[in-house]
Amino acid sequence: MSISIEKTLGLKGKALHRFASGKETGLPFKAITQFQKSSGLSQKTIGDVIDLPKSTLRTRRESGILNRHESDRLIRLGRIFALAVELFEGDVNAASEWLQTPSHALGDHTPLEFSSTELGAREVEAVIGRMEHGVFT
Repeated sequence: MSISIEKTLGLKGKALHRFASGKETGLPFKAITQFQKSSGLSQKTIGDVIDLPKSTLRTRRESGILNRHESDRLIRLGRIFALAVELFEGDVNAASEWLQTPSHALGDHTPLEFSSTELGAREVEAVIGRMEHGVFT
């Protein structure tokens, strides 16, 4: 069972395409609250991974929109989450737990910690790919 990034972030239509093409400068703030509901991750955890301090989070909530870089990082986190849910055959709780559990393959860091950078997120994707093929590292 797969879950789309759009669904985890509560986006409709071609919102990701409009953002990727530069037609939209940022995602709506509600994407964070929807992701929180979809993933079961706390707002603090999400803010830590996407590098959004509490004070900036409050400002974005008031303005209703994330900036381009924050949006990009949230999309990256949504992508990792969707892949983890797929790995665990639609089990959101198992995916969330795995993302928050230190992994030997990631130097005993959690997949969420690694997902705070694009390079780290790519490594998490590689670990997920290996796990899908039965290679547990």
